[in-house]
Amino acid sequence: MFPSRSLLAEVFPGFAVSALVAATAQFLSDHYGAPAMLLALLLGLALNFLAEDGTRTAPGIAFTARTVLRLGVALLGARISVDMLTALGPRSIALVVAGVVLTILFALVVGRLAGRGWRFALLTGGSVAICGASAAMAIAAVLPRHEKSERDLVFTVLSVTVLSTVAMVIYPMLSNAFGFTARDSGVFLGGTIHDVAQVVGAGFSIGPETGETATLVKLIRVSMLAPVVLCISLAIRARGLAARDEGKAPPLLPGFVIGFLALAAMNSVGMIPQTVSQAAGQLSRWALLISIAAVGIKTSLGRMLEVGTGAIALIVAETVFLGAFVVAGLHFLG
Repeated sequence: MFPSRSLLAEVFPGFAVSALVAATAQFLSDHYGAPAMLLALLLGLALNFLAEDGTRTAPGIAFTARTVLRLGVALLGARISVDMLTALGPRSIALVVAGVVLTILFALVVGRLAGRGWRFALLTGGSVAICGASAAMAIAAVLPRHEKSERDLVFTVLSVTVLSTVAMVIYPMLSNAFGFTARDSGVFLGGTIHDVAQVVGAGFSIGPETGETATLVKLIRVSMLAPVVLCISLAIRARGLAARDEGKAPPLLPGFVIGFLALAAMNSVGMIPQTVSQAAGQLSRWALLISIAAVGIKTSLGRMLEVGTGAIALIVAETVFLGAFVVAGLHFLG
């Protein structure tokens, strides 16, 4: 069923503003080198007044932050295939999967010790472990909502994007200091840096083999997004937490996760041509960029500052844990 004309008229102004912010962020990124996600968030935060109740743009901004986001996550599946798993090898796959699982568990344990809620721990841990901003937005879509949901999401996206940019500069030097081979450098960079763009930049700064391996490893981490989101949904449903917080349980398997898995399955059996897969990847990137601009617009900068230094320490600790685990694993497997 297609959206009605009245719905399109209602959401178009907000969507248009979000798309304009995203395009501006991409333009600035192309010319000045800063991450587009980070720029979209910062520009969006400056336009928070457009999301206030009663404005023409508020409904469309809310729609974009929710629905366009889920479309972007679903389209990521078109880049995933079973061939990636066989190309990487069982030991490297085991290392990557273990890194994802243990980082999320580490986040839950340390978050509890630090007095942070389980929602925040899952949000930050999942974004660090899987694929940065994309994972943060996908996980936030299935978590029970509360009054600080938007603030926590923007903080997480902002933090992982900044940390990913820092890692893009520092990790290639660490890789050289550790004496990694080109392939091991690729596994290290792809297994630890949060966002895909920074993984590609860091990998190819060392060499073609490292860049290709890093990109492959990163996409394996992206493929963990669907099972992680499913496990979170099952845990929330099993413990009845959603009903207590929101009055209704979330769906067992969100529609965007089904879309992700369906596209990954189609790509695995060769039903999606390479050109279509690449186009879906670009569309996914733009959908996520537009939606994170909308999330930024919805968020008050004043509320962002309430998050505290403990939250920053938590997400840095998660990043350090993942990096140390992958380095230790490479030395052990080597």
